[in-house]
Amino acid sequence: MRQMCWLFRFGTTEAKILHLRTSPNEAWRPYTAFPQYTVPDYRIPGGSKGWATYQKLRLAGWVLVSSSNETVNESQKLAS
Repeated sequence: MRQMCWLFRFGTTEAKILHLRTSPNEAWRPYTAFPQYTVPDYRIPGGSKGWATYQKLRLAGWVLVSSSNETVNESQKLAS
C-alpha cells in the first residue's frame, strides 16, 4: 500500500512537507526522494512543498495517513 503523510523535515519545525513510503514497513522519506512519482511544485509564494505531487498521487490511489498517527511518529523517529 502506497502512503503519503505531511511531516516536518528532520530536525526542523518549519512548514510540513509531503513524505512518502511505498510499503508500510518502510521509513517515511521526503517526496523529493522519489523522482519517479514527483511533479514540479506550484510556483506560489508560501505554498506547500509537495502539494502538486500529493494531488497527482491521490488521484492514483495513494492513501493519506494522518501525521498524528502514533505509528507515523514512531517510524519517523526510526528514520532519523
